[in-house]
Amino acid sequence: MRRPVKKRRRLLVGVIASAADLRFALAMRQLPDLFELRLDCLGEILNYLERKMSIFRAPIIITARDPREGGANNLSLEKRSQLLSRFLSHAKYLDVELRSTRLLQPLLAQARKRNVSVILSLHDFRSTPSARSLRAKGTRAKSHGADIFKVATRTEKPQDLARLIDFILDKKVDLPVSAMGIGKLGAISRLLLTRCGSVLNYGSLQQSQLEGQPSIEVLRSALPR
Repeated sequence: MRRPVKKRRRLLVGVIASAADLRFALAMRQLPDLFELRLDCLGEILNYLERKMSIFRAPIIITARDPREGGANNLSLEKRSQLLSRFLSHAKYLDVELRSTRLLQPLLAQARKRNVSVILSLHDFRSTPSARSLRAKGTRAKSHGADIFKVATRTEKPQDLARLIDFILDKKVDLPVSAMGIGKLGAISRLLLTRCGSVLNYGSLQQSQLEGQPSIEVLRSALPR
């Protein structure tokens, strides 16, 4: 028997991964709920970005993605930690990979002192893990103090997508979940998972950085009215 699903607000996240995205974001009239700064992608404009932080009109998620989970520019752990620390004072959320929690404990402690919420994330570009594995990783994320567990997995077959939907609807971990697919069924997965209750839903502002990532406007249309 399925547990009742806790109703949580579903938020739209506009991804800023280029100078063009940044210009677009600063000029938007209809804002998303949050912007995500992909600091690993923005190395050439970091000084300019820092000067613009005060004029953002929506809260910020910061991340500097691990190269093993899709990060750009092959940044070391030390470099990623430095970038995140640099922008932490501007953030509402800090997103780091679940695999990096032990090595980034000082950064996570700093975030908690600043009342910055923590997203622990998993990106699997090869497959969608089993239901048992997803639950175990969710439990681990909660034990490390995550406020949200984010899961992005390859969805090539209907059963991959079904597994993510089941995880959203019938999760065994008492933790808000953001879930999305990558690949052949990526686009439809994101629309369906938004409808099913994924708490953070990521859309491109200009050109998508991921296979199957829809635009912010397409995602907006998927939200229940």
